[in-house]
Amino acid sequence: MRFIDEAKIKIIAGHGGSGCVSFRREKSIPRGGPDGGDGGRGGDVTFVATSQLGTLQDLRFKRIYEATRGDGGSGKNKTGHDGKSIIIRVPVGTMIKNQDTDEILFDFTEDKQEWLAARGGRGGKGNTHFATSTHQTPRYAQPGEEGQQKDLKLELKLLADASLIGYPNAGKSTLISRMSAAHPKIADYPFTTLTPNLGVVKVADFKSFVVADIPGLIEGAHQGLGLGHKFLKHIERTKITVHLLDGTHLLDFSTMPDDEPDASVKKGAKELMRLYLAIRKELELFNPELADKDEVIVINKADLFQGQPQYLNEVRVAFRKLLEKGSKKISRKLLPKEPYAISCASGEGIHDLIHVLWERLAPPDESSIS
Repeated sequence: MRFIDEAKIKIIAGHGGSGCVSFRREKSIPRGGPDGGDGGRGGDVTFVATSQLGTLQDLRFKRIYEATRGDGGSGKNKTGHDGKSIIIRVPVGTMIKNQDTDEILFDFTEDKQEWLAARGGRGGKGNTHFATSTHQTPRYAQPGEEGQQKDLKLELKLLADASLIGYPNAGKSTLISRMSAAHPKIADYPFTTLTPNLGVVKVADFKSFVVADIPGLIEGAHQGLGLGHKFLKHIERTKITVHLLDGTHLLDFSTMPDDEPDASVKKGAKELMRLYLAIRKELELFNPELADKDEVIVINKADLFQGQPQYLNEVRVAFRKLLEKGSKKISRKLLPKEPYAISCASGEGIHDLIHVLWERLAPPDESSIS
């Protein structure tokens, strides 16, 4: 099913039914007086969040949702039937905004959460209500009130604890398949992942967290290059980001002769720093708050350096020094073993990474893994 995370719809609550103008006419009661009933209330429009939906697919193809109007009143003080209300089901994580002002009207964060979006119009009063001692035969009744109408914009932001970000082919999809039971598409070409994927990572019995695989970013994504940054809104709800760097960028440097001591190590560290800052720039251009989010930096494809483990360790140390010097751009203290080295192909380091993420995400009394 196609992943759709935005939709624009119009909702119309039902019009209230009109009151009735009627007079009691019976053989034994020659002057029965007014007996016009009230109109029924118009139907409401209500949104309900459900964990059984994952996209806004259904709302993309039906743009207008209208509840039925209330029936008019009738004689013998009979009230008209209320209009039928409608319920619109949306995925958990849906944010509803005013289409014109972009004001946030409601944010669904829990399953079965409800929001009355448009209230139906009140039914009009029948002429019975307007009879007085001086005006005993009122020949008028109230019309029903109009139901509320709203033009809404719906945005779905996935609810996850951690998100995987980085360049295309950095190994994000492979990592989420290793960490969880998710099975995203994996291939050896860029932009394999076209939609975000969610996976539940089991840490221990009754201890787990949700991770999201965000489609790859490239420099200039804020200008629409690659897939652009339309999926970055899914990071806004996450507590921590895993910044995955592709270790294959170090291969050319690892085999080059050193013109000076540690030249290849320094060049490799600078290349990782360039890739890291490029993605961070795209995050800041989209939303400056994303750059301040808690983060873990990870170098993937460590298995490529099995014959040169010393080189990868030296690059990690040099990269860390560059990160510490650029701490103003990072605005946080690095973890003791950061940047971490893992291999999604062999599984090296992934278990330790899961434990690091759990320690950052879990409440203090649950951070220890039994």
